Amino acid sequence: MGLSPANLEAIVVAPSNENWPCQRVSEGEMLIADIRGAGAQVMMEEETNNQPMPSLSQPAPGAEGPAFVPPPEPTTTDEPVVAAPPLPVETPRPPVSAGIRLDKKHPLAIRWMHWINFPVLFTMIWSGLLIYWNDSDNAYKHPHAVYRLGIGPFTLVRFFPHWFWQAMNAPYHVTEGLGFHFFFAWIFAINGFLYVLFTIFSGEWRFVVPNRKSLIQAIQVTLKDLHLSNYLPPQTKYNGAQKIAYTSVIFMGLGSLITGLAIYKPTQLHWVTTLLGGYEMARWEHFLLTLGFCGFFLIHVTQVVLAGWNNFRSMVSGLEVKPIQEPSLEAERKSWG
Repeated sequence: MGLSPANLEAIVVAPSNENWPCQRVSEGEMLIADIRGAGAQVMMEEETNNQPMPSLSQPAPGAEGPAFVPPPEPTTTDEPVVAAPPLPVETPRPPVSAGIRLDKKHPLAIRWMHWINFPVLFTMIWSGLLIYWNDSDNAYKHPHAVYRLGIGPFTLVRFFPHWFWQAMNAPYHVTEGLGFHFFFAWIFAINGFLYVLFTIFSGEWRFVVPNRKSLIQAIQVTLKDLHLSNYLPPQTKYNGAQKIAYTSVIFMGLGSLITGLAIYKPTQLHWVTTLLGGYEMARWEHFLLTLGFCGFFLIHVTQVVLAGWNNFRSMVSGLEVKPIQEPSLEAERKSWG
């Protein structure tokens, strides 16, 4: 490191007389002495910086310090050296193939019509019972229990007992029943008409209408449900028993509308009433169709519960979880063209 003018300006600072160890000299001599001393100090610092650092094993010359102690040598024992276990080799796994898939079972329109029809039909049956309570036979011998189950003069049971009407709170609600019955009858008719149109134009009728094998399959399915047989016939969307039942319900709904109109307007629609066998016969037919709807509803709900959540979910979301090997309903729909 050389002495630049800037360094000289930093070094040329006259110390106070109290710290100066020499005798009193002139100011010029003091300046020369300061410059020489500063230059010698800078040269010593450069030499010190250029010297290598003393190693840890040997102390610097002239420096006093503790003697270097070498690390202890590792001791050997007679115990055998245990080798580390080999790392496990991960074997490649075979590709996993899907065992199930989602299949589109019910279109959105059918699901809407199904869930609309459920409360409508329930309201129709409830309001019809309120109307029926007001009826009696011609001789007024059996009020509120016109229809019976029996043979000839022998009667097994009459519809309905007194406790049934009390539980329904039916007495003297005939006008309320008429209002609900006629209002929901229009919804029932329109909903059923749209359902028939949709199944025809969408091609879904192919899943519903029975074929020549449906009767045999219905018997086989019934025997299976009664645990009298282990054979279950193959099916696509519906089995043979379901096809017969769902098609029958369509005709039952149509019959309920026709018999209901014959009872409601026996004079204006006298030709319909006559075709049905007269007013009294039209009432019987209307009542028997209502009992048929009640029986269908009971069996249908029981079958849905036995079929499980997957079947119920398909009527809500439209999708059904099926094994991969079963035929696809969506592929069958596409095959219709």
